[in-house]
Amino acid sequence: MKLNIKNETSRLKSVVLGQPNSLGAVPTLEESYDAKSYDTIQKGIYPTEKDIIHEMTEFEKILKKYDVKVFRPEIIKDYNQVFARDVAFVIEDKMIISNVIADRADEQEAYRKIFEEVKWRDIINLPDTAHIEGGDVIVWNDFIFIGTCFSEDYRNFKTARTNEYAINILKEYFPKKRILDFELKKNDREPYQGILHLDCTFNPIGTDKCIIYKNGFVDESDYLLILDIFGEENCFHVTDEEMFEMYPNIFSISPEIVVSDQAFTRMNDHLRNEWGMTVEEIPYREISKMGGLLRCSTLPLVRE
Repeated sequence: MKLNIKNETSRLKSVVLGQPNSLGAVPTLEESYDAKSYDTIQKGIYPTEKDIIHEMTEFEKILKKYDVKVFRPEIIKDYNQVFARDVAFVIEDKMIISNVIADRADEQEAYRKIFEEVKWRDIINLPDTAHIEGGDVIVWNDFIFIGTCFSEDYRNFKTARTNEYAINILKEYFPKKRILDFELKKNDREPYQGILHLDCTFNPIGTDKCIIYKNGFVDESDYLLILDIFGEENCFHVTDEEMFEMYPNIFSISPEIVVSDQAFTRMNDHLRNEWGMTVEEIPYREISKMGGLLRCSTLPLVRE
């Protein structure tokens, strides 16, 4: 397989979609590793495997409707494998294997057959202390946007997934890219107070537009830089409540086609009526309760 990911929206040819089967028991509060899951466990509304299978099946139907080749990881018994984005990610023709948090380390074994489709010289394994996950990495032509946490309390946050060391290594591998790091607000227990990954607060769509949540950034200057790059008129701003519902985390099949949650009425109407996009709506409310949505569920391998 010849990997090719130069941005988030070029026509998708092949992708890994996460695995909803054999989810296992509802985690305890101590076992949760993001604020949204902590919140839903606490409220007793954590999703069932049946509902997750239904939602991911609907997502797969849309991908196949547009002739996208869909890979799936092997099933690990009693293990949450929904969010493929964080296991690995692709920049141009290279696949970077993420150093995920210890709670999710077993997931990568389930991707072995998929990894074997890629030439070994196109796979980058990072040093153990270089922490990064795909949800924090957004590839956008000449730019790579990366979400991170520079806090002295980094090691104490389960939601801090990407460190400065990993960013510096990516700069060495991709010297021609303009790599911009954005510090995100972190909170392990309050989903309104913290951002798990960059794609939960910012996501490019189309050819020159983006969805953005201003209050996800520690420094307002980072938010203003994105506005400067895209142009304020090309930015769809989400509210606190919409960030909580995970509006930014939709998925592009092409510059003209996005897959979105059917509950995102205000945004979906804007994308259709103001920006002329095709919006494929599916139910994804249950999966959102685990701290991720559509982009989180995918690992794009090849775009045109």
